[in-house]
Amino acid sequence: MKNIIINGDMSIAQRGTSTSSITSNGYYTVDRLQTVASSLGTWTQSQSTDVPTGQGFATSLKMDCTTADASPSASDELRIRQNVEGQNLQYLKKGTANAESLTLSFWVKSNKTGTYIAELMDNDNSNRHIGNAYTISSADTWEKKTITFAGDTTGAFSNDNGASLAVSFWLGAGSTYTSGTLQTSWGSLAQANRAVGQVNLADSTANEWYVTGVQLEAGTTASDFEFLPVDVNLARCQRYFQFMGTVASCSIASGMSQNSTQSVFTVHYITNMRSAPTHAATDLNITDNVNYGPAVTSVTSTNAGTSTSRLIVAHASDATALRGAFLRSSSTASTSRLTLDSEL
Repeated sequence: MKNIIINGDMSIAQRGTSTSSITSNGYYTVDRLQTVASSLGTWTQSQSTDVPTGQGFATSLKMDCTTADASPSASDELRIRQNVEGQNLQYLKKGTANAESLTLSFWVKSNKTGTYIAELMDNDNSNRHIGNAYTISSADTWEKKTITFAGDTTGAFSNDNGASLAVSFWLGAGSTYTSGTLQTSWGSLAQANRAVGQVNLADSTANEWYVTGVQLEAGTTASDFEFLPVDVNLARCQRYFQFMGTVASCSIASGMSQNSTQSVFTVHYITNMRSAPTHAATDLNITDNVNYGPAVTSVTSTNAGTSTSRLIVAHASDATALRGAFLRSSSTASTSRLTLDSEL
């Protein structure tokens, strides 16, 4: 696959299609796209159906300002970021004389015209970074942008499952990130040089920003966007995040009740994950075929790996000790789930 970015067409949104009141870092809607937010406005993020006409895209990521901040403090920032595993980047030959250039292409739309910054950061080598500006020229109009970054002959990416490369779209920044000269060639981290010239998307509640068709590839030219079958794209996203249990009263895992308020289950993941995930339960219960519905109050993973884990589940009383049991979704399928998270 030529595209380094996963889910660049914004088609997978396992966590949901809209989240409001965003003021801090997190993964909210579209898979693999992390919001980096620090005290710069309040936002609603959604998976939108507003897309460039005739390009084959069905969805985009939308950021909508709901509380403005027209005067950012020095350390305020807002970015959309994807982190990339180093083992997926070895062919770029970073840190050698043959380091490959990278070309970033994407479709973008906003009512807020002006200069925006796209940035690459090498997390393995003291956060070396390079940035480039692009301009949104026409308000409320889809525009395709292409940016080429030179190859970096200093510092190889680690050959592991860690976050080696960060790809960021800046949407706003305080003077900590804007008071220098934009770093348009690879260099040591200088915070003041990261987002010079960046407009402040947070300066009005009328502001929106959309993006889709994000592709990062080796070389100096942008090729057509690499569309993938939905099953392939979903499986790639599930390496980092997946969930089970949104069908009402559906069995998620089998195991045994240890006593009336605790059971143990083995969970088999949908696909192998990047690393042993963290687990979280919402609106689950257990059944031992005699007692139905003791509500789950907490889950703790032990012996977790990249394909299975053992869950210690605390729940309301009523289970029968040493009886076979199932961990299941409740009758409220829309909220019931077990989530597994190994995001970078």
